[in-house]
Amino acid sequence: MKKLYLICAGLSFLAIIDLPYGYYTFLRIAITSVAIYGIIKEYKGEFDFWIISFAIVAILFNPLIPVHLGDKDMWRVLNLVCGILFLTKGLKTKNI
Repeated sequence: MKKLYLICAGLSFLAIIDLPYGYYTFLRIAITSVAIYGIIKEYKGEFDFWIISFAIVAILFNPLIPVHLGDKDMWRVLNLVCGILFLTKGLKTKNI
């Protein structure tokens, strides 16, 4: 899991610059998949910060029903926050 979180952090930080549209489609699939997997791995009968955070990320980045937040600047902020979230979780997760 540690590597997946760190890869998603890197993908999110990379998305801050202007890239082709296909990259953002790939980003939505990757981020949503890892966020859902993180929810499944984290859930232990109660909701905590990580489960709620990953649920919000999965909703915002889901590729099936895209959320339109307006201009690219809003998405840049969201990508930065998402990158920090995944980086923090990746650094806190023990390598198993």
